[in-house]
Amino acid sequence: MLIRPRWPGWGRCDGEPAGLHVKAMPAMRGLIGAVLALSCSFATAPAEAGFRSPESLIRNVYAYYGNGSPELSDGLPRDADTARQFFDPNLRTAWTSAKAEPYDFLVQSPTWRVGPVSITILRKQYDKTYVSVAFDNMGRSVRLNYVLIKGSEGWLITDVESPYDSLRMFLDQSKN
Repeated sequence: MLIRPRWPGWGRCDGEPAGLHVKAMPAMRGLIGAVLALSCSFATAPAEAGFRSPESLIRNVYAYYGNGSPELSDGLPRDADTARQFFDPNLRTAWTSAKAEPYDFLVQSPTWRVGPVSITILRKQYDKTYVSVAFDNMGRSVRLNYVLIKGSEGWLITDVESPYDSLRMFLDQSKN
């Protein structure tokens, strides 16, 4: 005969569950249901702005230029939620108001097949960081310099510079 100690939660010695557990089950189901409902409501909330590190921000930008699912290979969307997540307040309006161009500044081409992305921190100055990004786009070498700022929202893009232009100037020109 197996003898178990009679501690709360172990049940009775004859193998039947303790009365405490039987009564607590409906209450636990209600609590679990409330927690799940609350977590689902947070999942549908809009994405927070900013990222924890400059590298994370850049990786997330180029995740939109992959060869995977259609929603992740159409380039960085020009909607308000995406703009709030990636760009500083001054650049958000320019990003969302620019009409669809046949040329994507972030890959320097109208089409793309982006190779591995190399990220190098060039310079850190207080809340501003300069990041060099290099990759191959359909066999052509591309190098861009991102100017990132860290605010209360996290790391955000304040400008992107190519050897010939900047994202701010490009978006200003595409408004016309």
